Amino acid sequence: MIDRYSHPEISAIWELENKFKIWTDIEIYACEARANRGEVPKEDLETIKQKAKFNVDEILEIESKVHHDVIAYLTNLNSYIGPAGRHVHFGLTSSDVGDTALCVQMVQAMDLLIQRTETLLETTKQKAKEYKDLPCIGRSHGIHAEPMTLGLKFALFYAEMTRNLERMKDAREQVAVGKLSGAVGTYSNIDLEIEEYVLNKLGLKVDPIATQVISRDRHAFYMSVLGVVAASLDRMATEIRLLQKTEGREVEEPFAKGQKGSSAMPHKRNPVVCERISGISRVIRSNVNVGLQNVGLWHERDISHSSAERIVLPDSTIALDYILEKMNFVLKGLHVYPDATERTLNVTRGLIFSQKVLLWLIEKGGITREDAYLIVQENAMAVWADQSKNLRDLLKQDPRCSKILKDSDLDEIFQIKPYLERIPLIFKRLGITD
Repeated sequence: MIDRYSHPEISAIWELENKFKIWTDIEIYACEARANRGEVPKEDLETIKQKAKFNVDEILEIESKVHHDVIAYLTNLNSYIGPAGRHVHFGLTSSDVGDTALCVQMVQAMDLLIQRTETLLETTKQKAKEYKDLPCIGRSHGIHAEPMTLGLKFALFYAEMTRNLERMKDAREQVAVGKLSGAVGTYSNIDLEIEEYVLNKLGLKVDPIATQVISRDRHAFYMSVLGVVAASLDRMATEIRLLQKTEGREVEEPFAKGQKGSSAMPHKRNPVVCERISGISRVIRSNVNVGLQNVGLWHERDISHSSAERIVLPDSTIALDYILEKMNFVLKGLHVYPDATERTLNVTRGLIFSQKVLLWLIEKGGITREDAYLIVQENAMAVWADQSKNLRDLLKQDPRCSKILKDSDLDEIFQIKPYLERIPLIFKRLGITD
């Protein structure tokens, strides 16, 4: 991932320095396990632990000749260890080290993503509570539907991200495994006890069965969860972008002092951060397909997955970390304009109360739903056609309606408050309390 969309802490997880450090830990732990079994002299183990180090540039130079990253790494490592290095990588295959280390990196990355999500959840919850009672228009198909509150939108985001947090924890568990079982997973040259020791040291579970590699359905699930979280962030960003449109401008993402919106038009205040979140989300979701394609490897292993994973796993985790932080930034500094939400509620001049009228006509007038619907729809279409008209006045003038609904009935119907009475119950179900 390019530096523009990277935070240093998560980027460092995917640097070669960290990868080779994990490889070194695995090799040392394997030697420790063998020493515990009397297979490595204790003095050799001490030499390995004291002298085991690597140099990234030197490894890359060796790799340019041998064209194999693990061999290049081992060659470099053993150049520092000396003769005791004969015990290093004993009975292991490249994927024992590489796949196990990759899972460590994925766990490290997910731990940071979970922290970001927990922070975003708290911000979302606070916004839900802050705007719980602020009326705004709800829309379906982009068209004004019925009143709701702005807080309810944030509550919906909170519930979705709560589910995402659980998915992320599940994904972490799926990849928190390792394997040291040899070339085709049969432990032909290594004992299961050594694997258990090493993985315990790394904080991983033993994959109960593997080939030369850990099965990629685990990685595909991990990638899929990243995609789902990214999709949720896109949904949140898109909602803010839509609400920021000039026609309504009910909310607006932060706009810093000195910030410029357009090289041509000095008046512009654009939702550029939310647009960035939406755009980067598309990249993450596209990468999910790569994870799914990587599941079907040839026999006990081919290497077609490796090159792709070197791109999509770092890029997707780094990118998701970035947009999680950006969404938190947007929500914390979000500008909300209550006068605009009130103005927008009245744009359709009473049409948003049409269902209440329909139900009152049915219940109080004893007429069929079809007849009631016809009365309301005919008057509603007249309001759509003429900006000077409003639904309440037309209904009052329509004898089909006026003979059933009195002025006092219409007064009660054309009130926003009844639409919002059960919202506290929704918040209570979500565990969002004052």
